[in-house]
Amino acid sequence: MWVSADISGGRAGGSLPRIDTGLQTALRRAGMSLRVTFLGTGGAVPTVERAASAVFVNREGDRFLFDCGEGTQREMMRAGTGFAVDRVFVSHLHGDHVLGLPGLVQTLGFNDRTDPLTVHCPPGTDDHLHDLVHAVGHDPAFPVRIEPVAPGEVAYETDEYEVRAFETEHRTVSQGYVLEEDDRPGRFDRPKAEELGVPVGPKFGRLHEGEPVEAEDGTVVEPEQVVGPPRPGRKLAYTADTRPREATVEAAENADLLIHDATFADDMADRARDTAHSTGREAGSIADRADAKRLALVHISSRYAADARPIRRDAREEFDGECLLPDDGDLIEVPFPDAD
Repeated sequence: MWVSADISGGRAGGSLPRIDTGLQTALRRAGMSLRVTFLGTGGAVPTVERAASAVFVNREGDRFLFDCGEGTQREMMRAGTGFAVDRVFVSHLHGDHVLGLPGLVQTLGFNDRTDPLTVHCPPGTDDHLHDLVHAVGHDPAFPVRIEPVAPGEVAYETDEYEVRAFETEHRTVSQGYVLEEDDRPGRFDRPKAEELGVPVGPKFGRLHEGEPVEAEDGTVVEPEQVVGPPRPGRKLAYTADTRPREATVEAAENADLLIHDATFADDMADRARDTAHSTGREAGSIADRADAKRLALVHISSRYAADARPIRRDAREEFDGECLLPDDGDLIEVPFPDAD
């Protein structure tokens, strides 16, 4: 599902027709389990339409920011995400990806936050981020924990998913992140369970969780008799600024959504190479090779402020899946791979 709220008044080359913010709010309250809100889709020079880099992810109430460009807290208000951020995943230390951190931390303090905020970052950048967070001259009102994580390592994990870093190629130490869920239990065959004499009730749940149970006639029913094969979870990959890399293909394999640098169209391919960015065509090629289901093109150069459609056009020539050119404030639901 794609939801787009009209926060900018529209522009040439907008991605999809707009809907009102009231409907967006209603959809947010409907319990979408993995939602991605694009807070900042612009390049190093923000425009009226596109703010600096920031992506908000809400997975079953766990709320993350991937990068935090200047003004992110204002974009959060405009998009209605709220400020309940648990973790920030920083890709690199260029200003358009981190200068929003001091403002966000201060805003969270003004909102009486007491819970710690964890900021994950590339190795060797933690001291700089510490200085940035404290640049306003006083300590934050709550603990801010800055934790370096190297490519290939897991930054954060739970019983249901993990977020790990992977190497990207930019003009400084940089990395992307993958949020990948564990496999889910297979589908439960209730008619089969009843046929085998399992009483309706708690034993259904125990079977679904992999525990054998006793049927009404005393026979033992094994989970594999009534539960199908494991079903894959969802996978989200975020590159931030990068040249096209084989490491991205590997990290984003079978991703349900790949968010990739697409700073330029083909007319600026030389500039993309010189500045260590990607074109829309290169992003499309990476998505195609990774067998991703959807591709979101971000970090759009201000050169395309009037019309960014050429970037998506180039990407579509390489990628047959759904190719999105999100505007700031756009909201995407990431469904399960086996969703009907």
